[in-house]
Amino acid sequence: LNPGMRIYLRGELGSGKTTLVRGLLRGLGFQGGVRSPSYSLVEPYVVSRLHLYHFDFYRFNNPGELRDAGLAEHFHGDGVCLVEWPERAGEQLPPPDLEIVLSYRGTARTAKIAAATETGVRCLAELREA
Repeated sequence: LNPGMRIYLRGELGSGKTTLVRGLLRGLGFQGGVRSPSYSLVEPYVVSRLHLYHFDFYRFNNPGELRDAGLAEHFHGDGVCLVEWPERAGEQLPPPDLEIVLSYRGTARTAKIAAATETGVRCLAELREA
């Protein structure tokens, strides 16, 4: 992950979006609790040099709520934005660097990762090399 990245997480309720964020934070070395931002809308985390913002827009009734909540500025800075339910913010969000779609496959989950920017392409290439 690099500063300023936007990662959008899509999938049905219970598909593992928050669990994926929790695993990502643990993989980066974060030791504290990781909460779902369903009610708070955003949970901030600092890990080493990275400022991460975990958003959940499930409760949005219209896309303008992103602006009304004062959250839009997070998407134009150096923080890494991890967004659950980005479709609820409509066109208010900039394009993601990575989009992860989680789905059920029997009792397991699958993740399809797509890059939408050059930053996302580089990130996927580094993942494949690891």
